[in-house]
Amino acid sequence: MKTLNLGILAHVDAGKTSLTERLLHTAGVIDEPGSVDAGSTRTDTMALERQRGITIRSAVVAFTVAGITVNLIDTPGHPDFIAEVERVLGVLDGAVLVVSAVEGVQAQTRVLARTLHRLGIPTLLFVNKVDRYGADPDAVLRQIADRLTPDVVALGRVVAAGTPAARWLPAAPQDPDHTTRLVDLLTAHDDALLTTYVRDECAVTATRLRAALAAQTARARVHPVHAGSAITGAGVDDLLTGIAELLPATEGDDTAPLSGTVFKVERGPAGEKIAYARIFAGIVRVRDRIRYRGGHEAKVTAIAVFADGDAVARDAVGAGRIARLHGLTDVRVGDHLGTPPARPAGRHHFSPPTLETVVVPDRPADRPAMHAALTQLAEQDPLINLRQDDLRQEIAVSLYGEVQKEVIQATLADEYGVPVTFRETTTVCVERVIGVGAAVEWIGKDPNPFLGTVGLRIEPAPVGSGIEFRLGIELGSMPMAFLKAVEETVRETLRQGLHGWAVLDCLVTLTHGGYWARQSHAHGVFDKSMSSTAGDFRNLTPLVLMTALRRAGTRVHEPVHRFHLDLPADLLGTVLPVLATLDAVPRSATLRGGSYLLDGDVPAGQVHALEQRLPALTRGEGTLESEFDHHRPVRGPVPSRPRWDHDPLHRKEYLLAVARRVTARPER
Repeated sequence: MKTLNLGILAHVDAGKTSLTERLLHTAGVIDEPGSVDAGSTRTDTMALERQRGITIRSAVVAFTVAGITVNLIDTPGHPDFIAEVERVLGVLDGAVLVVSAVEGVQAQTRVLARTLHRLGIPTLLFVNKVDRYGADPDAVLRQIADRLTPDVVALGRVVAAGTPAARWLPAAPQDPDHTTRLVDLLTAHDDALLTTYVRDECAVTATRLRAALAAQTARARVHPVHAGSAITGAGVDDLLTGIAELLPATEGDDTAPLSGTVFKVERGPAGEKIAYARIFAGIVRVRDRIRYRGGHEAKVTAIAVFADGDAVARDAVGAGRIARLHGLTDVRVGDHLGTPPARPAGRHHFSPPTLETVVVPDRPADRPAMHAALTQLAEQDPLINLRQDDLRQEIAVSLYGEVQKEVIQATLADEYGVPVTFRETTTVCVERVIGVGAAVEWIGKDPNPFLGTVGLRIEPAPVGSGIEFRLGIELGSMPMAFLKAVEETVRETLRQGLHGWAVLDCLVTLTHGGYWARQSHAHGVFDKSMSSTAGDFRNLTPLVLMTALRRAGTRVHEPVHRFHLDLPADLLGTVLPVLATLDAVPRSATLRGGSYLLDGDVPAGQVHALEQRLPALTRGEGTLESEFDHHRPVRGPVPSRPRWDHDPLHRKEYLLAVARRVTARPER
């Protein structure tokens, strides 16, 4: 049987979870669609999701239509949980992008549409809530063509929009207006179809147009538009038909070597890890040993696949399917199972979080429990990115926004019994190297207490190039274990630079290296005091690297978002001074009808303030879209965050003290 892994995506409150329920009902999986308001939906299983009426974690349900097994993945719509959407994108065969007929195209809609287009994911659009007062599906269709993509075509029309009687009428195959719209759209991407139509219009039948529409939709060239209401069910039958006919179902190769990707990790009732994986090729059976990240290997103890709205235990799962796998104790989100797939799901499609906050337990005795709980949450959402300050005994988490912070707080209290508070949210800055610096510590010479020689040079590299480590010594001049220890420690040390922020885009060269070979006393017992170990190089490298970094110098850069602001034309003069107070810089202003479209830059730390002030500034008519664009040098006082050393003036002495303590510990 063919399989279609389908994502449902939308701006928050567009109705995608309600649409998921209606699709399950229409497909005959459930007797009655659940309600988001009543907390009875199949996909919002977390207590917090039911309380708040929003999707926080992606969820999978399945149904069958026209002989195709559809694994439907409901994703969060709130931008604070965009990381959940990111992890799903790499395992999709197609998507339905939901747009409200009342609110129209919104900020998150545009972000999602651009990403789907960039990744070439076949996408249908569904204009929802046509029964709501104020619904204007025709205006929304024009917005879609103007703001998302011109390559869209409505496959019908809505009658009685804005009333409870609203319904969707599919276009008749012989409707001349519909045929003209299809021909205009499809021939723009198909020269052969255009040639046939020019020679003989009658040769381009409704059947051929439907086949061409399916082919171009599968290649993400065009995007059919349906409309209806998830609440009343209007138009959902036709959408279900479109999903089966227009989106590309797959038949995987069960005989090929195993290839899969983990896109979600959750904890079971006993705290065990459960991995959600898309199997691209091969078969996974219970008791199979699977290799994944970094040579890890584990035995699958149980398998569940999704069918008819539930997860069903199976002995095996084949290519094309999504499964829940038990037994992979060290698995992480983004891990590849077996051979990496042709289209990896682990790369970033959206901007990383640019905010950070320190988590403080209400009860000091809960600190270990809080750390364990946050570690588990970070397994489920790697972009939480825990940062522990051992000196101050504090833990910070990365954030996309304030709602995410509230959810973390509620989750810790409700699921782990750990009430917490948060410090003020701060912007996550970075440091860039501005010069060239070098340092060396020699073996056997004070003040170096370690049995190793390490010399490092650090210099800036092009933006986006990352951290590159090079050898400036001969490859065979030191054991590979020592070279690896130096490189790993370099990357770890650069997570906190001179001002406490991660150092990006630099070239680090190992300029000097030396060690004392393994030596023993006459009776043959290994003597660590006269033989170098990898631990010597792990302890010495931070000292040398930070000295080189201080000599090179760094500059702190803050994240900047590119914003797109749509506001009434008569309010432009009111909004511009406010943007100036928030350090936002408009780059262009375009008058379109009665609105101005402003594009510009705004510091990430001011985005939340702009969002809060926008409704009052624009009579509730303004819409804001923003996403990370670049880093820029900080203007004014340089922000620092707590570092793992006390004072940059005493960095060397501090690092030596830490190193001596590490050296004094017994070997494991």
